[in-house]
Amino acid sequence: MKKGINFLDCLDIDLALSILTRLDNPADLVRASVVSQSWHHFVIANRLSKQLCLRMFPQIADLDQIVGPNNGKTSVNVESSNPMEWEILERDHKVYASLVRALAESKDNPKDCIACVIGASSTDREPEESVVNTLFPIDRYMWGGSYWSSKGQSNPDVPETLTYKLSADVCAVTEIDIRPFEVYWEPESPVYSAKSVRFRMGHLKSPRKDEIDFWHLPLQQPANDKFLWSYTSPEFPMSQENHLQQFKLPEPVLCIGGCLQIELLGRAQREEIDGLFYICVCYVRVLGLPLSPAFVLKKSRDLQLKYNPEAFSFILKSSSHEGMGTVEPEEEALWEHVRQLENLLQIQIIPDHPFVWNDDED
Repeated sequence: MKKGINFLDCLDIDLALSILTRLDNPADLVRASVVSQSWHHFVIANRLSKQLCLRMFPQIADLDQIVGPNNGKTSVNVESSNPMEWEILERDHKVYASLVRALAESKDNPKDCIACVIGASSTDREPEESVVNTLFPIDRYMWGGSYWSSKGQSNPDVPETLTYKLSADVCAVTEIDIRPFEVYWEPESPVYSAKSVRFRMGHLKSPRKDEIDFWHLPLQQPANDKFLWSYTSPEFPMSQENHLQQFKLPEPVLCIGGCLQIELLGRAQREEIDGLFYICVCYVRVLGLPLSPAFVLKKSRDLQLKYNPEAFSFILKSSSHEGMGTVEPEEEALWEHVRQLENLLQIQIIPDHPFVWNDDED
């Protein structure tokens, strides 16, 4: 059998890099790294997995450090020319290759990633029209509609925002779904949708999570200056229809910090009685792949991403076993949704008759 020719040996390094950096599929880069020992060395030495990761997830450029196994730190400065030991280069390759693999998994096996509500920019009637209602895929409770409503505005261009905490500090987000609310008790059952939507993702500025109590925020939206947004999506048109509308991001986004904000732009419906414009939302769902505890955000003076390869293997196995189908929240997230609803009910019930959650009820 005739021996194969290693074309990398026949090309100068710039041309070889030009070819391999055009690979945009993580699986292709992994295959290239196992063709031979020389290819493996070339991929790792030239940090091709890191370059691909930065193209796919530009949000990681905001990190100060990525901490690999055994607390090994890898710089996120692509332009760095400092010499690195081979062990550090290999660790660097594994960390970034894992991140780009998470990209494929988030597309193939998405999960519902919302943990709880942080707040809304305005609410017309608290607590009946609280943003907590958007955690549940229903439009009615026993006592009436289940939805969030903004305050009314005479100017239809006034925007609103809904902000959520995701189930992990690091999530690969692929899609956000929103169902506007149909006010079924009004003539012709109008739908109070926005005209368009936009999404932002990021993290709290404060390194201490306990400075903000997420469980008591739905009545008051924290100011935007408490957040750092590392990603802003394109603007998507929203139809004035009563169904779950899917907004797929152009590419999966790495949400570092676990905070997601929905910007509702423009108001499509005027209320006949007071003549004001409102936005009402029945349900919100965020699809993607939570990456904690495989990737954990550590906040001190610096913003660090710590990688745990054993936990990442578990995430991949559990994700592949679930497969596609109906996307449901994780059990832990469901209980967090119920906890926020219980807090809402505690507020809504008359003080002389406190609400008690019945564990025997479905």
